[in-house]
Amino acid sequence: QVQLVESGGGLVQAGDSLRLSCEVSGRIFSTYVMGWFRQTPEKGREFVAGIRWGALTTTYEDSVKGRFTISRDNAKNTVYLQMISLKPEDTAVYYCAARVSRSLAVPTTGYDYWGQGTRVTVSS
Repeated sequence: QVQLVESGGGLVQAGDSLRLSCEVSGRIFSTYVMGWFRQTPEKGREFVAGIRWGALTTTYEDSVKGRFTISRDNAKNTVYLQMISLKPEDTAVYYCAARVSRSLAVPTTGYDYWGQGTRVTVSS
């Protein structure tokens, strides 16, 4: 079983930066993939970024490429989402998620474990 706890959300202005953290507990192996998703009433839940636990392979949703960076610290069992140049359309509840995947690519669907979410609000 894997438990995920997000933190770091808040209210910021357009152009600001924010770093989200996801503390991971439970048994995590190199076959796990960690993902960040976000959810709004208008768009529902969408994939934002993902990273393999045992490698540096990452993938990003097109609208966040160049602005968001996913990383992990295995020693701290924590996954981060660094967000810069935030836009009002980035406003959402952000969720950390995990799944097992033996594919070399980072999947954008099929995640089994989810955190409770952290809200990010970007004002214009």
